[in-house]
Amino acid sequence: MNYRDHFNRDTGICGGEPVIRGTRVTLRTLLASLAEGSDEEDILRDFPAVTKEDLKAVIAFAAASAEEDLPVLEVPAV
Repeated sequence: MNYRDHFNRDTGICGGEPVIRGTRVTLRTLLASLAEGSDEEDILRDFPAVTKEDLKAVIAFAAASAEEDLPVLEVPAV
């Protein structure tokens, strides 16, 4: 999945924060909803302009960001 196809960043929309393309729903808002325990159905009901594919793209973005930003943990030898 190319998650970038689902996002837009424009200084005239939500102060330039990344949003779901064609909406004003920020990635940060969707990630916060997931972190608070909202499930997919709740989020899609709360944000009707967001699709299941958009939500998957947000999760893929978060995973890719974590992969880039987090150090690889050393696994102790057994």
